[in-house]
Amino acid sequence: MKWETEITKLLHIKYPIVQGGLAYLAYADLAAAVSNAGGLGQITAMSLDGPEALRSEIQKVKTMTDQPFGVNYAIGQHGRRYDHMVQVAIDEEVPVISVTGGNPKGVLDMVKDYPIKKLVLTAARRQAEKAEELGADAVMVVGQEGGGHLGRGDVGTFVLTPQVADSVSIPLIASGGIVDGRGMMAALALGADGIEMGTRFIATKECVDAHEKYKQALVDADENSTVVIKRSLGTPARALKNPWTDEILKLEEQYGDYESLKTHISGEANQAYIHTGSEDKGFGWAGQGTAGIKDIPTVDELIHNIIEEAASIRNNWL
Repeated sequence: MKWETEITKLLHIKYPIVQGGLAYLAYADLAAAVSNAGGLGQITAMSLDGPEALRSEIQKVKTMTDQPFGVNYAIGQHGRRYDHMVQVAIDEEVPVISVTGGNPKGVLDMVKDYPIKKLVLTAARRQAEKAEELGADAVMVVGQEGGGHLGRGDVGTFVLTPQVADSVSIPLIASGGIVDGRGMMAALALGADGIEMGTRFIATKECVDAHEKYKQALVDADENSTVVIKRSLGTPARALKNPWTDEILKLEEQYGDYESLKTHISGEANQAYIHTGSEDKGFGWAGQGTAGIKDIPTVDELIHNIIEEAASIRNNWL
């Protein structure tokens, strides 16, 4: 059964499935596994130490897959420079880049004269329209169900996806709360051309940098196991509920300013949990879709299962 959509044609992939950027987790092993399984794997650029570390990771992916892959640029990390990191993608002739967490104009301008496909993550209809105006080849739209940083509105994926589909002429990728074939078919029915999954790819064998306690927590979670932090800063983000996020919420209620929160919401605190499993020292991002995660398969098994379930649903429609 073919799964050709505008996204599979644009990115030259078999299935309309994109792996999220996943700060401090999305490196060569995961990216290559997703691409080899028919989706689009991605490396997280801004979690790496610098240009040469990114170059090394890109070159490693190239030894592990001959399929298209991407590099994600989370450019909203407290003003950190990204131009030298984007130049690496240009030099290494990376086929796809994605931009998240900030104004994509600078990145899009840098790569506009190169044959690199450009994806932009948005959290609102107007943001998606602006991304198209700026030259994005496709937009990803994330609803409030998603893990990590979200939009300031409280609009869910189910409502946001058709709104954006009706507002842009470029391909659309739906994100937020999607973990299986049911979610994929729902997104396609709502007008998306593909899906992006972040949380679901953490709970896989090839996400080697995620601690087993983090993966198991995703499996054990239900629909009430996540919480939105950083609302007081205007940068809401969804994480697994644990003692550390409880403390963050208390600090937000008491103070609500960056200086009071910066140690608790830092990249170091994030890594303390996702890399070592220390829930009393840090936190891990997760979307509400974690309620649908029941196992820790290989990436190939995961994508096979998603496509098999989606195919069954599609056959029942015909």
